[in-house]
Amino acid sequence: MTHQSYLALSGGVGGAKLVLGLEAQLRAGQLQVIANTGDDFEHLGLPISPDIDTLLYTLAGCANPATGWGVRDETWSFMERLSDLGGPTWFRLGDRDLAMHMRRRELRGTHSLTETTEILARALGVATQVLPMSDDPAPTVIHTTAGRLAFQDYFVRRQAEPAVTNITYPPDVAAGLGAMDALSDPSLAAIIITPSNPWLSIAPILSIQAIKSSILKSTAPVIGVSPLIGGQAVKGPTAKIMRELGLAQDTLAIAQHYAGLLDGLVIDAQDAAQTTAIKRLGIEVRVTNTLMRKLEDKTRVADAVLSLARELAPQATHG
Repeated sequence: MTHQSYLALSGGVGGAKLVLGLEAQLRAGQLQVIANTGDDFEHLGLPISPDIDTLLYTLAGCANPATGWGVRDETWSFMERLSDLGGPTWFRLGDRDLAMHMRRRELRGTHSLTETTEILARALGVATQVLPMSDDPAPTVIHTTAGRLAFQDYFVRRQAEPAVTNITYPPDVAAGLGAMDALSDPSLAAIIITPSNPWLSIAPILSIQAIKSSILKSTAPVIGVSPLIGGQAVKGPTAKIMRELGLAQDTLAIAQHYAGLLDGLVIDAQDAAQTTAIKRLGIEVRVTNTLMRKLEDKTRVADAVLSLARELAPQATHG
């Protein structure tokens, strides 16, 4: 059998769920993931990569099942003591999670973020390659009615409450070498856009010109999964941001956002009525239950993605 590889673009919790399902459906070494780093920042002198860590913890089987992010059986002695000392506690770092950021800081003097992530993944027993979208800082900026906010200030400190007026991504960011290698793999059978927030998690990746150009030039079908179910996001502010940007809060608007890039879109059964309108955009549709709670849910959605990719492989026309 000819080797085939698959490449997913992912942010944090929602994307990580699908990535776990894809990993379960594919053979070892078939899957690679380009991770958003637009929400990376430095806190308490430590380099924090939230989406990378959510992917690594999920794939390692140690993510907090209640939140989807952070580590299972976490303790909070560090944060309690930091609070006693009057330190900033708005961004919570658990004791186990803290070790990850300390190790990343130790490695960054001599290793790129791609190399550092590979070392951390190996230590956690993660076989799937998680590739930062860039080895350089690429901070997403949220423009709101409360002013221009750094990503974590908007998302965590202010709990995504200020109304969003615009979102910008830094120009001329270099793609990570690992990400470009994955995109140029001649065995690439599909590029998968996970149900991460299209504006906060996927757009930062696609804002890197080398990555987007490579996707548009690729002959592999590009398959997305809608992050909305019945007009609502399972987690996070996707629907809220769409409303604030003047967009309809539905799966058709997601398809319109990705039009020209996608060959296929997996949508939830609650949104099946929009199938015809989505197909008019030149995007094929696969309908399933996209709510991912258990591993069997994740593998079901992954199976729908891979099935649609195989169906479209001879006729990919994106770009």
